[in-house]
Amino acid sequence: MTTTSTFSFTHRPLIPFAHDYLHGDSEPWHQHDCAQLLHSLSGVVRVDTVKGCWVVPPGRGVWLPAGTQHSLRITGQVAARTLFIDSLARADLPASCQIVQISPLLRELILASLTLPESYQPGSRDERVYELILDEIRTMPVLPFHLPEPESGPLRSLCQQIRQTPGEGWNSAQAASLTSMSERTLNRRFQQQTGLSYGEWVRRARLMESLLRLAQGQPVLRVALDLGYGSHSAFTAMFRRVMGISPSDYFKDT
Repeated sequence: MTTTSTFSFTHRPLIPFAHDYLHGDSEPWHQHDCAQLLHSLSGVVRVDTVKGCWVVPPGRGVWLPAGTQHSLRITGQVAARTLFIDSLARADLPASCQIVQISPLLRELILASLTLPESYQPGSRDERVYELILDEIRTMPVLPFHLPEPESGPLRSLCQQIRQTPGEGWNSAQAASLTSMSERTLNRRFQQQTGLSYGEWVRRARLMESLLRLAQGQPVLRVALDLGYGSHSAFTAMFRRVMGISPSDYFKDT
């Protein structure tokens, strides 16, 4: 049974909340009657929903619209700073789940909001901080850390196998054989049901798995080889292309 958390926004448009998780912690399926922005200062959070999973690297955030059923799994020591936001606070808040870039300004605003009183005077600094947070939320860049779940049973089963053994080759010919489809049909259905090509889905699954393993402190070379990359440099090139930084520097700098 999914539990629902309710919040009152009588005095302010958002409610900040700080919580630190230990490696291996989790939260069962639940939902909120408001929108949520979960920002991870450290560690990695995996968010599962019925439509797929999202991996939140350190320094980033996940946006969850009101009523989104989700569960959390924690990798590493996670310092989570969360905003619960009145869905009516702004007309153009994001309407779908997404991993987002948290700007340095928004990061500091989130931290500052933790010290603000529940009630404030109109036109005060406290009110301006709350309103600026809402302004920044509307412009958050979306990042490619979403792994969408296909609709059909055969493709869901295939994706589960890929997630369980991401280091296998998983070329399209092998995948097509497992699903009793032609390669052309496989790619077409992946595109239709996930918005990604089959190859891109596999690459993204490996990237997200690499974030979880690196957050556990596994060496870069071990992660690269375990995920099917032929060398440290091949994995690093992929990681740098997507993340803009090498894997060895990523968790050190964030």
